[in-house]
Amino acid sequence: MKPLAAGAKAPQFTLLDAQQNEVALAQLLQQQRVLVYFYPKAMTPGCTVQAQQLRDHQQQLAAHNITVVGISTDAPTRLAKFSERDQLNFTLLSDEDHQVAEAFGVWGEKKFMGKVYDGLHRMSFLINQDGTIAHVFDKFKTKDHHQVVLDYLADA
Repeated sequence: MKPLAAGAKAPQFTLLDAQQNEVALAQLLQQQRVLVYFYPKAMTPGCTVQAQQLRDHQQQLAAHNITVVGISTDAPTRLAKFSERDQLNFTLLSDEDHQVAEAFGVWGEKKFMGKVYDGLHRMSFLINQDGTIAHVFDKFKTKDHHQVVLDYLADA
């Protein structure tokens, strides 16, 4: 696994959201910068905490002209349940074939409870409106992800 680094061009993508509408990164970047965060599985404890914190701090992120987009390999129907259950106020996208995750370099070998398998690694990319990656967030706890991003934005 070799994640993209700051300064690289973000891969362009179009994925289905929870309502099965196509959402393109290019469209989102027309309005403001985008925080693309990859998470392993909707409605699991860590992913739920991370999503709830981003939800609860949405206004602070918006004040920095940031649109939040979560990407997982879950089907749109699961994303819809997750979004509804937790009243999420940002877009979730389905990357079922993990092609976008691979393009960003966040799909690879994982280890859990003695098992080795390929899966989605929890990372986030702040993408400037010109499509370049401004910053990569790869060291955070799920409950602190939002704060790590906000701290970076405050110092940038």
